[in-house]
Amino acid sequence: MTQLDARPQAGDTVRGAAPGGGGGVRGKGLGGNSVGLMGSAVIGISTVAPVYCLTSTLGSTAGEVGLQMPAVFLAGFLPMLLVAFAYRELNRVMPDCGTSFTWTVKAFGPKIGWMCGWGLVVATIIVLSNLAGVATSFFWLLAGEITGSDSVAALNDNKAVHILTVLVLIAIATAISYRGMTATKSVQYALVGLQLLVLAIFVVMALGKAGDFDTSLSFSAEWLNPFAIESFAAFTAGLSLSIFMYWGWDACLSANEETTGSGKTPGRAALIAMVVLVGSYLVTGVVAQMAVGSGETGLGLANPETSDNVFAVLAGPIMGTGLGVLLFVAVLASAAASLQTTFIPVARTVLAMSAYEALPASFSKVNPRFKTPGLATVVAGVGTGAFYTVMTLLSENVLTDTIYALGLMICFYYSLTAFACAWYFRKEIFRTGRDFVYKGLFPVLGGLMLAAVFAKTLYDMWDPSYSGSSVGGVGTVFVIGVGLLLLGLVIMLVMRRTSPAFFRGEVLKRDTPSLVIND
Repeated sequence: MTQLDARPQAGDTVRGAAPGGGGGVRGKGLGGNSVGLMGSAVIGISTVAPVYCLTSTLGSTAGEVGLQMPAVFLAGFLPMLLVAFAYRELNRVMPDCGTSFTWTVKAFGPKIGWMCGWGLVVATIIVLSNLAGVATSFFWLLAGEITGSDSVAALNDNKAVHILTVLVLIAIATAISYRGMTATKSVQYALVGLQLLVLAIFVVMALGKAGDFDTSLSFSAEWLNPFAIESFAAFTAGLSLSIFMYWGWDACLSANEETTGSGKTPGRAALIAMVVLVGSYLVTGVVAQMAVGSGETGLGLANPETSDNVFAVLAGPIMGTGLGVLLFVAVLASAAASLQTTFIPVARTVLAMSAYEALPASFSKVNPRFKTPGLATVVAGVGTGAFYTVMTLLSENVLTDTIYALGLMICFYYSLTAFACAWYFRKEIFRTGRDFVYKGLFPVLGGLMLAAVFAKTLYDMWDPSYSGSSVGGVGTVFVIGVGLLLLGLVIMLVMRRTSPAFFRGEVLKRDTPSLVIND
């Protein structure tokens, strides 16, 4: 087997043995031992992009649940944490860059596994497009601040200029990701450090401003009570946004074939990333609410005119004209960093699906110099650009609509992966107390929570009022979410005819080796 052909071949030499596996593990041509624990955690944080997530969803979440926004952040963290334990346990015995795809195939069979992999790919395309849109908005805002020209800042409102800028940013991110994990990691340390530092400055200054504005509020412990939310529909809508804010930590797992200690390090890195994220979100949410409140007027977070990009409005009032520019830089850095690392899960999932004959063989090609899935990375970039261009031309609320659609996809493939963990380990669950909790109880609870949010959100999305736009009388978000899942079903049926061996369960089975484990 050459580095350019990663499909399993008869007579391949394999090393090691994965517990519960079938006699060894095999690599796919990726560069091993490129990332350690800290680098893996940084990639997880970067993919989530905390500053970008906060500016995109603080206002929308406040609009759904009001003062209980911090409570929803905590509620969204719980199922994600439970699912993270499922990922950790699955990665221990099957450290494969296909993650959710590979694991659900081994647990439930080819069809469910293929759709789970498709859910991950589509979720990544959606978030890449949203990241590029937010990065573009802040690029022109920052350019306007630096030049002191309102006309420069207003270029973001020109659809042609906006789309062109988005495509350029996507092209740059694609090129960096194409060059490999080492290049990705080096850029990320600086970008993640910058955004967390500026976020900390914002929190301190916002706390100092609490009480200075007409909409300021005094802290109340009731903000942390999810049961104070007025309706279950509002709770699930807010929870869907909150879940979006944690998405991306599993990039640590997608890079497992390139991580030192691939069986354990990615799972530990994912948990570290999630602790950093929940702390950042909770503190920022509480302090922002104290400073400007969650109302729909003035600087209130839920003001419909500013809720899709709150930091653009709060930068000046909270940090002043000079330091406010830093917040623009932080959001731009956050979106740009995530735009780069988010290519990791989609490209490596496509690589794995191709290596196991679930997608065309051309996607399994690995660049011999950079040790990256080159074609998969480029196609992901092209798909992202095309999706965002179409969405921008069709939707007036493109950023909000894509976030809601992403929440649906996240619930879909995360819940399937959680259930796959419990089913895969079903014969081991009652061996020890640890096995029962981490391989059974936590994954099932996390999967049920996300499945419930998926079902309720899908029901609510049918109503055009869910996001304020419609297609043929049906909510735009419903059309996007269900349409993308149906597209995946159609592609799967086509692949079933061209790759019958995979769909007969002959290529990827429970005892199929995964990768070369890096100790």
